[in-house]
Amino acid sequence: MIKILLAEDHRMVREGLRALLHHEPDFRVVGESGDGLDTLRLAEELLPDVVVTDLIMPGLTGLQVARRLRQRLPKTKVVLLSIHNKEAYVVEALRHGVAAYVLKDASGADLVRAVREALAGRRFLSPPLSRTVQVFLEQVKATGNADPYERLSSREREVLQLAAEGNTNATIASRLYISQRTVETHRANVMRKLKLQSQSDLICFAIRRGLLHVEPDEGRAVSR
Repeated sequence: MIKILLAEDHRMVREGLRALLHHEPDFRVVGESGDGLDTLRLAEELLPDVVVTDLIMPGLTGLQVARRLRQRLPKTKVVLLSIHNKEAYVVEALRHGVAAYVLKDASGADLVRAVREALAGRRFLSPPLSRTVQVFLEQVKATGNADPYERLSSREREVLQLAAEGNTNATIASRLYISQRTVETHRANVMRKLKLQSQSDLICFAIRRGLLHVEPDEGRAVSR
C-alpha cells in the first residue's frame, strides 16, 4: 500500500484530488492538510511514502515543504502541483529535491504516473515542461543569470512567506518557534538581499515570485 499525504489549501480541489487518488487500489491517502507547516507536522507523524502538495500554500510553500522533507524524511518523495509552467519554478523545484512537477491542467493519469515514477526513483515533469526546462538550464549556464530569491536561506524564505501573508513578527516567531528578534534579523536580511524598501515592496515581490496571488475581483493579495 502506497501512503500519500495530500496538501492543498482549497478544500474542493483537495477533495477532487483525494477522489482521484482513491481510484488507484494500491494508493491510500493517510492525511490531508491545507497549510505548509501542518503538512510538515503530519509528514513526521504519518511517515507517508509520497507527499502530493500544491506549490502555493499558507505557512510554507510546497517548495519549502520539499526542502524540509528532504532533510527530515529523505525517503519521502514529493510530487508538486502547480499552475506555473515557467522554467524557473520547475528548476527551483528540482533543486529542492522535488521528484515530480505536475501542472494543474494536466490529466489525472499524469498525477498517478507522477506518484509511481517518484516512488520508482525517477523524475517526472508534465510533458510540456521537459524540453523547455532543458533549454532554460542551458541558457542559465551560458549567461550566469541568478534568481535573487536563491540568495535567501531556508529560514529567510519562510519569514518572507509569512511576512508577505501579513503576519506580525510575533506571529511569525510563534509559528516558526524562534524569537521575535531572530524574526527581525531574518526579515532585515530578506529586505537587504532582495533590495526591498517597504512591506509593499515585499508583498509585490511575493506576488511576482508566485508566493502570493491577487484575487481579481477584490484586488488583494492572498496566499493559495
